[in-house]
Parts: sequence; C-alpha cells; structure tokens
Amino acid sequence: MTRSSRPAAPTRLPAGARQRAPQVLATLEGTYPDARTELNFSTPFELLVATVLSAQATDVSVNAATPALFARYPDAHAMGTALPEDLEPLIRSIGLYRGKARNLAALARLLVQRHGGEVPNDFDAVVALPGAGRKTANVVLSNAYGYPAIAVDTHVGRLARRLGLSTHANPDKVEADLQKLFPRERWVFLHHALILHGRRVCHARTPDCGGCAMQGFCPQVGVTAHS
Repeated sequence: MTRSSRPAAPTRLPAGARQRAPQVLATLEGTYPDARTELNFSTPFELLVATVLSAQATDVSVNAATPALFARYPDAHAMGTALPEDLEPLIRSIGLYRGKARNLAALARLLVQRHGGEVPNDFDAVVALPGAGRKTANVVLSNAYGYPAIAVDTHVGRLARRLGLSTHANPDKVEADLQKLFPRERWVFLHHALILHGRRVCHARTPDCGGCAMQGFCPQVGVTAHS
C-alpha cells in the first residue's frame, strides 16, 4: 500500500505526555478490550460509503440507513449508475444528505473508472475520492485492510487534548502526536477505544470525570463542567 508522501507537520508534545500515554493505553485496553468500529459493513465498499455518510452524523443513523442503501446499490458498479436524486431518499435521515448523495454517486463512478470498482488499498487514492479525506482513508484502510492508522474524529481530538496528549485542534497534528506516543500495532485499537470513551464517558459538554477510570492521571485540560 502506498502511504501519503506528505510529511506530518512537526509538533511538540505536551509536558508529561510520554509518561501519561502508557497509562491511557492500559486503561483503554482494560475498559474497552474489544473496541472496534461501530459502523456496520461487510465489504470495503460498504465501509467507505458508511464512513462518508458518518461525517457530522451518528453511527446509529448511518447504520439505520445503509441496509436499504446497500440492498439497492450493493457495490460501486451499481451505485455508479445512480444519480444523486436516486440516492437521496435512501439517506434522507442522515445529516447533509444532499451533498453526501452527490459525493457517493461521483465516488462510485470514480471507483469503477480508476480502480475497477474496488476500494484501493492506497491512502492517496482514497483521499482523492469525493467526500473522502484523511480520516476516511484511515478508517477504511485500518478496518478493511488492517493497515495501522489513527483516524482523528471529534472524539479522538477532544480526548487527546483533555488527556494532555496533544495541544492541537488540527486533526493532522493530533494524529502525528498520537503516532509518536503509542505503539504502531495499537493505533487502530487506540482510535476505536478513544471514540468509545468519548461517546460513553468523556462527553463534549459535561464529561463524567467522577466515573472515569482515568481520573487519577487525566489533567482534564479545558474541562469546565463535570457531570
């Protein structure tokens, strides 16, 4: 697989981050030992579509819509024949559905034209698809092809800052910091476990710090309200 040739921007880790990272990983491993993506999929194409749909939407809403979508358009060849208005009724319950319908129709056509209808095991090729980006490529390549990657969504970025592992808002810089701090073979687990912890405990507005297994060492950077 060809990884992006664009080098990650140099970053400076927060004080204590290297000492705290093993504690974070050990706690996540004990709390979420089977962490994995909560998007339902059976093929790389289904995962790619679901990940594009999940932008600014919940996995629950995506999982509710994709069975009918995939029954109608099971692969890139089928979806590549669709117009955006054909897809819209099937994903109307998902936020930003009109733009996503346009992206999916174009994405499917490009998969057929450039890759024979298959999702490429190549970072830059996935990033080049409509509606995809660095996070989408990391999700697809790690879950479909087992490539070590850290997908930085809003949960991962928020927790990285709260735990004092990164000071950055830019997802690429957060990704670079986390790659420095954690073993490559645990990158995929790490981003899934951080997402679960963000959804279940470390909420955006009122994190449950009292019920958090990391409260003994988490610096709670930027936390102003607790539940």
